[in-house]
Amino acid sequence: MNKKLLGLLVVIVVVASLIGYNEYLVSQELTGTIKVSGAFALYPLMVIWAQQYMKLNPKVVIEVSAGGAGKGMSDALSGLVDIGMISRNITAQEVQEGAFYVAVCEGAVVATISEQNPVLTQILSKGLTKHMFYEIFVAQNVTTWGQVVGNASITQPIHVYTRSDAAGSADTWAKFLGKKGQGDLKGVGVYGDPGLVQAIQSDPLGIGYNNLAYAYDNTTGLQASGISVVPIDFKNNGQIGNFYQNKTALVQAIQDGQYPMPPATLYYLVTKNQFTGVALDFVKWILTDGQSYVPTAGYVALTSDVLSAQMAKLQS
Repeated sequence: MNKKLLGLLVVIVVVASLIGYNEYLVSQELTGTIKVSGAFALYPLMVIWAQQYMKLNPKVVIEVSAGGAGKGMSDALSGLVDIGMISRNITAQEVQEGAFYVAVCEGAVVATISEQNPVLTQILSKGLTKHMFYEIFVAQNVTTWGQVVGNASITQPIHVYTRSDAAGSADTWAKFLGKKGQGDLKGVGVYGDPGLVQAIQSDPLGIGYNNLAYAYDNTTGLQASGISVVPIDFKNNGQIGNFYQNKTALVQAIQDGQYPMPPATLYYLVTKNQFTGVALDFVKWILTDGQSYVPTAGYVALTSDVLSAQMAKLQS
């Protein structure tokens, strides 16, 4: 046997005997680049996950970009990225095209209006019913803020804003209103979650919807400056939950089922056919150690049984 090869084998045996074979394998540095694109809803949390994972694996580079759930899906299915971020349900057609996905956390879509809305006090005290949202966003039978609160003397028009890009939040909001998807929503199209926040901030007569991560400030946990989250009267009885003031309270309401699906929703990571290589290791880390960053980032952690099911899916 070649002396150099024999020496290498001896070193491996010695190292393995000192730290254990499995630990020796785990200690080997991962390398590679992981490209991620997709839902604005998952973008803030994905950035945190990427940063923490790269600290643990300095030779891995993770490139993350937001562009909407539709872009994340198309990029993943076409092989432009290793991972697509999706903030809506995966369709049967997408599965037929090779979409392989796992759930990684839960979030929600909320309705938003300006802090300068002319009937803000009435709306915050009683909320709006699903039917009222339907009349505003779909049927467009309610077109003034006076109609919203039953005061004909208030004639300021409602300016409805929706997403112009293929968005999971739009799909989730449409399904909450009993429709098939984003195409059923009416309004002025605005690109991205940040753009929709800005539209409402700058328009006292505006109404829109946003993912949890954008409706609330991630540092303070309070509602984003210039906007108010609209309480929903889910039971049509004039009773609203006292959990809209800050992100922590709303996250707890989602966990307790007081803010149901939809407009609460699961968030997914998707790839073509199967996660492989360093991307697979990254997703496994997200479903294990990475879950510790979910609550602190203002998202809803998955239950242990759901996480176990996702890990089993990865290993099948």
